[in-house]
Amino acid sequence: MCLAIPGKILEISTDNPTSALVDVVGVRRKIDLGLLLDDMPTPGDWVLIHVGFAMSKISEQDAADQMNTLRVLGEVEGVVQEVQGYGLENS
Repeated sequence: MCLAIPGKILEISTDNPTSALVDVVGVRRKIDLGLLLDDMPTPGDWVLIHVGFAMSKISEQDAADQMNTLRVLGEVEGVVQEVQGYGLENS
């Protein structure tokens, strides 16, 4: 089980500014940004995600390093399953 998955913010919801569409290894899902109110991400930023919540902003290099670690550990499929399991539509 992954504790934190890197995702790239694609867009912020116009209806709910604490909701964002992210891309995680090609899977797009909405996540909650409510924990980052003091430093809200914008499109293009990278965040670490846990069960559908952005936990912190990270650099693109940190995101790449995290994904490389997950690949080495054979956890990429687990990442995809976890993101798909958020149960949120990508609309």
